[in-house]
Amino acid sequence: MRPVGRKTMAFLTGRCMCAAVTWAYSGDTTRNLVCNCADCQRATSAPLTAFLGMRPEQLSWSGDIRHYESSPDTFRGFCPSCGTRLYFRSDRWPHEIHVHAATMTNPDDYQPDAQVFLPSRVKWLDRLPTIPTHDGFQQQPSGHQPAEPR
Repeated sequence: MRPVGRKTMAFLTGRCMCAAVTWAYSGDTTRNLVCNCADCQRATSAPLTAFLGMRPEQLSWSGDIRHYESSPDTFRGFCPSCGTRLYFRSDRWPHEIHVHAATMTNPDDYQPDAQVFLPSRVKWLDRLPTIPTHDGFQQQPSGHQPAEPR
């Protein structure tokens, strides 16, 4: 599949962590943004949120979705089984729904074309290129006893 960016026509699919909720979309994306606003940070427990703007009439869902009204007429959808945040929708943008890019079947296909709310961007993100990287956890969790050799 070709990367999704620059408001391209696409057929996309995605799911929550436990796969109890799935989605499919066929149409132009309206936005491909990385949001740094404080509301998204709190709602996702992450320093930023990447999302795709989609037309609701071209988006289909399967499974049970719960909603949290984070501010008047603004809702955040999530899977009640695993807690995965799925989307954001608001009456301010009645003709689009903002689906989280991390829920895409192939999240590497996502290509944002803008960042927004940079004044809220957490400062420690600037340090990421200068700190050590690892392919996994660099140490065992605290209190973990290694298995005895047999």
